[in-house]
Amino acid sequence: MASRRLGVLAIYLGKTKLEELSYFRRLSQEGRKLGVQVEVFTPDDVESDIAVRTLTYDPSSQKWVRRLTSFPSIIYDRCRYQAAANYQMLKAFRKKHARLTYLSKPLANKWKMHQILTESESIRDYLPVTIRYSTTQELMRFLKKHKLIYVKPKNGTGGRGILRIEQIETDLYLLQGRNQYRKILAPYRATEKQLMIKLNTLKLSPDYVVQQGIQLTLQDGRVHDYRLLIQKNGSGEWEVTGCAGRIGPQRSITSNLHGGGSAVALEKLLTYRFTSKVKIDVIKKEMNSFAFKLANFLETKFGKLCELGMDIAVDPKGNVWLLEVNPKPSREVFHKIGQKATYQKAVTRPLEYALWMMKENKKSD
Repeated sequence: MASRRLGVLAIYLGKTKLEELSYFRRLSQEGRKLGVQVEVFTPDDVESDIAVRTLTYDPSSQKWVRRLTSFPSIIYDRCRYQAAANYQMLKAFRKKHARLTYLSKPLANKWKMHQILTESESIRDYLPVTIRYSTTQELMRFLKKHKLIYVKPKNGTGGRGILRIEQIETDLYLLQGRNQYRKILAPYRATEKQLMIKLNTLKLSPDYVVQQGIQLTLQDGRVHDYRLLIQKNGSGEWEVTGCAGRIGPQRSITSNLHGGGSAVALEKLLTYRFTSKVKIDVIKKEMNSFAFKLANFLETKFGKLCELGMDIAVDPKGNVWLLEVNPKPSREVFHKIGQKATYQKAVTRPLEYALWMMKENKKSD
């Protein structure tokens, strides 16, 4: 058995199905090459204060094998909770097992995150104006000021429950969105009065944030953005692993791959929108420079982090905006565009960082 063990904290979808199982398989395969045994478990698998039932991947049978073992000392948290109960379960686990070393500290919800990011002068200018939902009247005032807004659940992920509202004429508005199951909602054109009635039926609350919309629509009507992945390497330093474009399906207001979006190479999408090579190089340089700024700032606020996925928008003038930051990012976008080396690096880096942490922990023992 490998003495170097990395625990992966996951979550069940339903009673037995694990989210991200294909990623965990790849992680296990790469871990084996580095001499790291990857062991997957959920808070439900804890047997006692010192024992847990983990899954390890057996390459010879190509099956997952469950066994009762002690807790791995280093934990890679991949719990992407979509329900309040899952969030509470994860919070309780991390509190009870605080003695374990985690590759990343948890971040805050969208509203709290926005408040924290506005504290930094070097980051503030990259943020769309954002308010917490209070009343329909306040939302309408915000909409009239910015002409285009997004309404998002403060704890939502993967494009669930997001609304896009645009003022297209003096008294004509377009409401689009996705429900909690990522299903695309039928576009709704309405007067101000009709829109307010509709919004009242949606039961919005202070658990939502309202954000200034950045114009992301391409010539064919589809929306797009960019996913940048920054990760710690085997020396414990930040490195930008890669950045790729994402284009949403027709009638969708989001570009998430899980919601039917497609991946496209960064250079290709930027070239489609901007003709100047100089302009494209400036945009790419700014994206990278901003990623380091943001990663370093977040560590000063939350503690050590392992990786961050940044959803970035580039408006028609070439300005860079941060739409969202995700501490538990997917890396499939690089696989989809055929960047095998980047995808390989994206899978391997958390393992290399974990090895670095193991060495650091030994030094301090």
